[in-house]
This record gives sequence, C-alpha cells and structure tokens, in this order.
Amino acid sequence: MPRQLTTPEIRLNNIATCVTITANTLAALVDTLKISALEAILNTTQSLMKMVETIKQDKNDCAELMEYIHQLLNAIMGVYIESDTGAELPPSVLNQVAKFTETLHKIHTFVEAQQSGSKIKKFFRQGELSTLLKGCKEGLQQGLDFFQIRTTTIVLANAREMRDQAQLRHQELLNILETMSSSDSASLISKMYSGSYTSSNSISMLPAEPKIFHGRDSELAEIVKLFNQGTPRIAILGAGGMGKTSLARTALHHEQITTKYQGNRFFIACDTASSKAELAGLIGAHLGMKPGKDLTQAVLHYFSDAPPSLLILDNLETVWEPVESRKHIEEFLSLLTDITSLALMVTMRGAERPAKVQWTRPFLMPLQPLAPDAARKMFIDIVDNRHSMEEVDQVLHLTDNMPLSISLLAHLVDMEGCTEILSRWEIEKTSLISEGYDKRSNLELSISLSLSSPRITSMPHSQDLLALLSILPDGLSDVELKQSKFPIQDILGCKVALLRTALAYTDDHKRLKVLVPVREYMGRLSPPTDQMIRPLLTHF
Repeated sequence: MPRQLTTPEIRLNNIATCVTITANTLAALVDTLKISALEAILNTTQSLMKMVETIKQDKNDCAELMEYIHQLLNAIMGVYIESDTGAELPPSVLNQVAKFTETLHKIHTFVEAQQSGSKIKKFFRQGELSTLLKGCKEGLQQGLDFFQIRTTTIVLANAREMRDQAQLRHQELLNILETMSSSDSASLISKMYSGSYTSSNSISMLPAEPKIFHGRDSELAEIVKLFNQGTPRIAILGAGGMGKTSLARTALHHEQITTKYQGNRFFIACDTASSKAELAGLIGAHLGMKPGKDLTQAVLHYFSDAPPSLLILDNLETVWEPVESRKHIEEFLSLLTDITSLALMVTMRGAERPAKVQWTRPFLMPLQPLAPDAARKMFIDIVDNRHSMEEVDQVLHLTDNMPLSISLLAHLVDMEGCTEILSRWEIEKTSLISEGYDKRSNLELSISLSLSSPRITSMPHSQDLLALLSILPDGLSDVELKQSKFPIQDILGCKVALLRTALAYTDDHKRLKVLVPVREYMGRLSPPTDQMIRPLLTHF
C-alpha cells in the first residue's frame, strides 16, 4: 500500500503545480518581450521547481514561500502585460522587480539546503538557515505589500481552483501572443525598451536618477572627470545619511557616463548580502544568471567577456564590515578590478576604503554636510517656498545640513508646518524622524547601524566618547582628550574608531565634533554618565 502523503506534502505539491504552470506562462512572455529582468526571474524559478520534489525538510516553510512566489509572479507579469498600453514602468516597480529577483536567489539557496543529501547545508552554521528563511519571507512580504496583494494560504479545498486559474491565465496569454502580429510584438518590445530601457542587459533594474539633488556638484564633477580619464575605481564615503547613494545614482545617469557604458551599467544594493557568495549571487541575479552556490567565477567571466561596463556596489560596508567576511570581500573586489574594462564604484558609510584595490587617485573626500545654500534649496524643493526663511533656518539648524535629516524633516514640515515641527522637536528629538522602516526613512536606525559597526563594537569605550561629545557642541581637541582624564580606555583609539565610521569629524581647528542629529540621538538614548561628566567639570 503506497504511503499516504502528509498535509505539508500535499500543500507543497499543489503549489508546485501552480508555480510550474505560471512559470510556463512567464516563459511565453519572456520569449516575446526579451526582457532580461523577467528572464532572470524565469531562470531562477525554473531551477527552483526542479528541486521541489527532493525537498525533505521544512516542507511547510517551502510551501509558504512558493505560495508567495506564485502570487508575485502573477502580479509582475500583469504589470508587464498592462504596459502594452504604452506607459513605461515607473522606477519604483522596476526596483521591486529587482528586489524580487534577489529574494528568489535567497529562496533558491534555502530550498537547496532542504534537499536530501544537500551539500550546501554544511556551509550554514546553526541558526543561519533560520535567519535566511526570515530574510526570504521579509523580502517576499515587501513585494506583496508593494503590489497590494492579500496573502492567501492554499488549502486543500481550493487547490484545484487555483490550478485551473493558473492554466486559464496561461492559455489566455498564449492566445494574446498568437494573435499579435510581428509588428505588434515589435511595438510592444519597443515600448518596453524605450527611453532608459535600451539594453538587453539588466538595465531595467537600474534605480531612477534622484529628482532632488543639491550641493554635490563638485563631487559629481570629480567623478565624471575620473571616468573621462579611464576606467576608474571610486569609493564614495561618508557618514550615514550624507547622500552617498544619491551621488552614485546621479553619476550612474550622468550623460557622459551613460554614453560611455550605455546598457552595461549595473547598480547592486548590497544591504542583504552577508558573505562573498551572497554578494556574487546578487550581482549574478542582475546579470540574469541562474542561481548557484557561488557565482564568483561566473561573474568574473561575465565581465571579462563583456564590453566596457560599470558596476556600482551600494552600501558595500554591510558585507565588508564583519571581520569574518572582510578578507573574502576584498579579494573579490581585487579580482573585479583586475578586469581592465570594468569600472567600479562603491558607496560605504565611514571613512575607510577596502584594501587590496588600487583606488583611482585623487581620492574622493568623505561627503560632508551640505553647504547652507544647498541645504535650503533641498528643503524648499520638498516643502515649496511658503515658509519664512527664519523658520526654515531654524529647522535646518536641527539637521546640521545632513541630507537625510533635511529630507525627513522637510516632509514633516510639508504636512504640519515649521512651527508645529519645531515644537514637536523640543519633545521628541530624533524620534520625530525615525518612524520609517529602513535607514533611508529612519534617522535613528541609520545612526544605530553605524553604532553597531564592528569598528565601533571592537572599541566599546568609543560609545562613551561619543556620548560625551553629544553634550559638547564645540567638541574636544586632542590636548583636551589627553589632559581631561576621562575614564575611557585608549581614548585616542576611540577617537579613531569614531572617525573611521564617520560618527564624528574634525573641524578646521582640529577639534573632534559630532553633528546635531547624532548629538540629539545620543543625548536621548545614551547620555554620558556622571562618571564621564565629572572630569569635564574639573578640567573646564
């Protein structure tokens, strides 16, 4: 008597059937549109489905992931099909498609680890698979939220209905494609690739050029000059919230750089990577590669054979920071920069460039706060010119002209007005602009990421020094640091740690200072102890 299937097995088999049909529908769409973003999704999905039959563990989790994938595949196909009306896909949609591709690669790794006799599982330490699963679910949930999809679990009663619906959608699309003339197909493809969608590469994954961009003209000019001189390797450094990503995105779309590299420009957000293999996987996803255990060599071969290309690695510090992965990341960067036709640009919070790379000189200086005039222009671009300059300057004083703080406060002012926001700041401080879900919409999260950097945690007393600086708007000189007898072990080493992470800076008079948003954050959440303050009273 054959073994009776368990409920998780039935659930997994049902959704696997639905996803397989949907993947066939996607294949037909890819065959017509020739869009590499969809092709990358198709390749990963097809590879995923080949492994489903051999899944031995966590079948409920795998089924849940497949259900979400099924819903997102249909949503994304719908967006591309509807674009036949002539409207280009907005950057926000393209960004979600790119993120979904990255999440699919993570899911592929997770599912591969659940197979019988999986070799990849031995590479995961205890607890890492749980972390990977959590990241997969969070990535899918972001997509579901964006496309406003109500999540549903496939129960046995409606499994047949879902299979029938998937088959019906597949047949309907085939009918549409069959009735299209060759000119219709060419027209559709032309629309999909109009404007910025001109490459058969993953140009549809490029983020949009920032609409509001002020105060970085000199840095942008330096970057363009370096590109005009050859194939540069550039590191954009600075504190969190200084606009490093905005500068990189503006350079990405600069006319001279676009002309030089055309469709061979790749922008990779490194936030989700935690190892060299995961970073290579993210790059491979943008190149349309099938997922694998480690795509390092495949990525290197791709760029070695490709025309002159530009690779931008945004927020590289995420994967470079941990001591256990730093050496491998630096070796990977070194191999990438050995490719003479590949230009490399990275953005990193802090003031350090990775080793083993011959960065192009002259180096870009770490980004500083905006000049007052640029800060006002940025603020007014967001709120319109309907507030008194006196009130605007009062609000800007709270930001110390840090771009992220300006943007977050300006959007609040646009809704509530300067007077109300100034009053709320007196009570709420940095928590006022810390309600977003990521570091680009949450100031306190951005600061806390810097504080959790291994460069800070390896010098635990550096947070004591930062707390002390938070009550000293004029900062401290090296002489004062040495003579004040603060109970801080290796105080000059702590100073270096703060400078390396750009949590502090030295002004023109060589005084160690902290920007207003960081001072307010520390004052609210981690003020200095009496033991720290006492030497101040004695010395000053």
